[in-house]
Amino acid sequence: MLEKIHSVAAQVGEIVLGKQVQIRLALACLLARGHLLIEDLPGVGKTTLAHALSISLGLQFKRVQFTNDLLPADIIGTSVFERDNSQFVFHRGPVFSQVLLADEINRASPKTQSALLEAMEERQVSAEGQAMSLPEPFFVIATQNPMDQAGTFALPESQLDRFLMCVELGYPDPQAERLLLQGNDRRSVMNSLQPQMSPHELLLAQDQVSAVRCSDALLDYLQALLAMSRRAPQFAEGLSPRAGLALLQAAKAWALLDGRDHVLPDDLQAILQPVAGHRLRPARGGGGSHRARAELVAELLRSVPVS
Repeated sequence: MLEKIHSVAAQVGEIVLGKQVQIRLALACLLARGHLLIEDLPGVGKTTLAHALSISLGLQFKRVQFTNDLLPADIIGTSVFERDNSQFVFHRGPVFSQVLLADEINRASPKTQSALLEAMEERQVSAEGQAMSLPEPFFVIATQNPMDQAGTFALPESQLDRFLMCVELGYPDPQAERLLLQGNDRRSVMNSLQPQMSPHELLLAQDQVSAVRCSDALLDYLQALLAMSRRAPQFAEGLSPRAGLALLQAAKAWALLDGRDHVLPDDLQAILQPVAGHRLRPARGGGGSHRARAELVAELLRSVPVS
């Protein structure tokens, strides 16, 4: 199974060049049954990464371009009166897919953004007075432009907290960019991709993540990080219990990708930035940039030694 996961990472790496760490983080997020937020400037490969991941994992994929006039019904679905049957029939929206790509999610209004809350947390949506289950596995991969760009709405904390990880791609290094310029068009390469795993195999891999062991000492270290974030004066508010569970699951997935059945402190440190960065805010205000969030996480790591 691990070999197939690595083949997924290798295939995605042929499309998104020079971003092996970010690809591995994205895979760890999906293996941990989490949702992924990719935040960066337009044109650096956010949508390409999401699409390549879904193809390589053999998952049903639907994309919604978020705009300021998008309505919740455009995501969840709506009832349409069918004259032949003389009744209203619910037509399912794109959320009923294994991977929903919410492209430029922060260009939609907060009301539309909130339509995803139940789907992301409960793996179901409520419509017409009924709760309807979503497919298994189910992931939301959202892309987001920086907040200082025109036409964006900041995601509320409740929405951000539903994303297990927030990953930034950044500009490619010169070598990767040269390969990108010299290579074939990314869209034509994307069309040639083949699934490296099946949805059933992905579910089995997720079960393996749950079986990864954590020692009492590792849990002590995790709790110390959570406690420090809650009591240190430099943080506006601490990490929630949901954030603690997210850190644990992501660390287990990171350990599995290394072929281990137990979590090390290094695993926790490796995933702390993408899992905790978008959940932490400085007490002095601001802190929305990637650099400011990275400094907060680095400060948290320095404050809590590994015992």
